[in-house]
Amino acid sequence: MSHSRVPRPRRFLVCEPRHFAVQYAINPWMHQDTQVDVDLAQGQWAELIRAYRAHDHVVDSVEPVAGLPDMVFAANSALVVAGRVFGSLFHAPQRRPESTAYETWFKGAGFDVHRPESVCEGEGDLVPVGGYVLAGTGFRTTRAAHQEVQEFFGVPTVSLQLVDPYFYHLDTALFALDDGPEANIAYYPEAFSPGSREVLRRLFPDAVIATHEDAMAFGLNSVSDGRHVFISPRAEALAGRLSRHGYVPVPVDLSEFHKAGGGIKCCTQEIRS
Repeated sequence: MSHSRVPRPRRFLVCEPRHFAVQYAINPWMHQDTQVDVDLAQGQWAELIRAYRAHDHVVDSVEPVAGLPDMVFAANSALVVAGRVFGSLFHAPQRRPESTAYETWFKGAGFDVHRPESVCEGEGDLVPVGGYVLAGTGFRTTRAAHQEVQEFFGVPTVSLQLVDPYFYHLDTALFALDDGPEANIAYYPEAFSPGSREVLRRLFPDAVIATHEDAMAFGLNSVSDGRHVFISPRAEALAGRLSRHGYVPVPVDLSEFHKAGGGIKCCTQEIRS
């Protein structure tokens, strides 16, 4: 069955974890007394980049900035659709300088960047799939930003209410499996309000459902190219379900980044041209 899934080459933007650390606490995963093994983090991150390139994806890198320990989480910097860049405005003041660093990279690469007026944390809360932008709110990105996104891209934006602080970004509770004719997602229903769960059931009746254990293992902070799913090795049940749906799990361990509440997708910004 897996042969029916066709991968699509992607272009990713990442940031080396040269300055990665847990220096403050802005989500339930973070504790200020946590020690980060920087060498281990560097090795895990490098393995992710090798996995992407081994599957024929293009990887660009932005220069990390000292004093910005969360800059490694490139997904939060923007949403890029059809070559148009909707930038970020972080909720936490500690992260706000990241927006300028990423904006500088995008402009240097020839992109114009729209600066949001409302708090918006890029692909952390914005997932384009099936002709929509699924948009999370509740902890970081605001509903006002969802309206800005819809006006900027001209794509229907579907607001989804997150209710569990452990799943503070949409990309910790949901990811796109395929955005082609068979557009589909995987998600953890209990991360969402009852109304939002019903919206997802209606839009994606064949979605792959994750367990609480999968979600807490950062299994939904995954990246799919339409066939291969780069996924936390601890999300074993979800990997099995994906395999039964014809996807090929590619386990990549980013456990050191879990200390800051991030994983594979958090470290990966997709540039959709």
